[in-house]
Amino acid sequence: MMPMPQPPAIGRRAAAKPYSDIGASTSTDDASPHKLISLLYTTLLGDIHTARGAIQRGDVGAKVQALRRAVRIVDEGLAGALNVDKGGELAQRLAELYDYLLRRLTLANATNDAAVLAECASLVTTLKEGWDGISAQVHGQQATNLPAGKGG
Repeated sequence: MMPMPQPPAIGRRAAAKPYSDIGASTSTDDASPHKLISLLYTTLLGDIHTARGAIQRGDVGAKVQALRRAVRIVDEGLAGALNVDKGGELAQRLAELYDYLLRRLTLANATNDAAVLAECASLVTTLKEGWDGISAQVHGQQATNLPAGKGG
């Protein structure tokens, strides 16, 4: 059995800064870097769904606002938090996927293509499910790296 790949190395500040910069409305004070990325995926999915609804309603302003924020989440939050040097091949592949998402979000914005946004939502959902699926492993490792009595 192959060992499970480790999530790309990210620092708490590196993960928290882009999240707060994009104006996400949740408390991040006690969130782990892993949780912050999960919150970014959740917010990104919400923005993609908002943009899809705006396209269906013909609400150009709402579409542009939602996709502008979605692009910032991918570019500054997710891609910006990657450390390819420490994260290796997994981080590189995520960087390539985030680049693809950026191009697809931009295309959807320019062409009002809800099908492209459905593709983006599907990709992000898969990423989020995988990310959330390793939560117990990541938090277990973080707890074992803390001094006695500080796990949790």
